Amino acid sequence: MTIKALILDFDGLLMDTETTLLDSWRWEWRRHGLRLDPTGFFADHGGDANEARYSALEAAVGPAYDRASSHALRMAHRADLNSALEPAPGIVGWLDRAAELGLRLAVASSSPITHVGAMLDRAGLLARFEVLATGEEVPAHKPDPAVYLLALDRLGLAADQAVAFEDTAHGVAAAHAAGLRCVAVPNPHADHARFAAADLLLNSAADLSLDALLVRLGRCTNPPR
Repeated sequence: MTIKALILDFDGLLMDTETTLLDSWRWEWRRHGLRLDPTGFFADHGGDANEARYSALEAAVGPAYDRASSHALRMAHRADLNSALEPAPGIVGWLDRAAELGLRLAVASSSPITHVGAMLDRAGLLARFEVLATGEEVPAHKPDPAVYLLALDRLGLAADQAVAFEDTAHGVAAAHAAGLRCVAVPNPHADHARFAAADLLLNSAADLSLDALLVRLGRCTNPPR
């Protein structure tokens, strides 16, 4: 069936907020005279994973740790880092071409609308998206397909009429569970070896024009899940 819409993840796909997240935590550990071990930092699911991160820092600092202050300072630092972010390479070209082709655009993110909407607005991308489906609106996060199913429902489309774009393996799993084909563009911290299930794997959105991507996707042998 003809593709009518593109449904894109936000964090790590449209903008590299995964790096600013990690850097904000490294900064906060350094503020306490400590070094963050990034092993296992990124969770295998969407949504907020910070409770475990704060608990680990608290255990390392000891009784003097003030979580409220730590959170406020880290979030302020991350906001500074995010303020300098631009759309990921190649993304604006894809969005421009999607508009020329008459393709509808949606975001399906496990993050809350307060984060996704503000970041898209600051980058000048918000008006390009007809639909935003975000984490606080669904009962479970990726790899659960709920947020993709919500996006499809708001678009009024069947899964075979849209294509998903993801930067994580659990995001690909969520898209497939919703019946979508999925293009993977791994974020800088993702292991490319974990994306074997993706219908198409790219190093960057700048690697392939949207037209060429859609042609290659149409030739993929993997059927939508």
